[in-house]
Amino acid sequence: MNDTTVTLVGNVATALDFRDTPAGPVTRFRFAVTARRWDRERAVWTDGATSFYTVSAWRALGANLMASVSVGEPLVVHGRLKVREDERDGQRKTFVDVDALAVGHDLTRGTSAFRRTPRAEPRAPREGDLTENEEAPEAVPRLAPADGRDPWTEAAHQLVTAP
Repeated sequence: MNDTTVTLVGNVATALDFRDTPAGPVTRFRFAVTARRWDRERAVWTDGATSFYTVSAWRALGANLMASVSVGEPLVVHGRLKVREDERDGQRKTFVDVDALAVGHDLTRGTSAFRRTPRAEPRAPREGDLTENEEAPEAVPRLAPADGRDPWTEAAHQLVTAP
């Protein structure tokens, strides 16, 4: 697929809005990204224009955002860029959305404490679920391997204990 992925660094501009939709739970919020430039003449950092994006986070990512993020917090958002045009009040407007794939606190501006959430248990297929040949519109969280090992934890442990 030819999706355009972006990584944005900015601040949460609005309260997070959680909704349970037929496509699954989603959390949306506005995200403000302000360019900063070094002004050589005055020897100070200056703010440039601020761009606003609507960020959508589906399923577990959206639920974890609701539990972890508040207005004003600095984040790094990585996701698929969606640009759409609409006509409102007789004027053509452009909207820029990001379907988040990953979101985290910007640790250059503070600290954060990570807490792992419980893994989803496998369930029997239900009516409306995708078949093997269909592609999901958003990423679906991976389940743990059958032997119960967590490859991410193992990889991190190998990095820490490596000579």
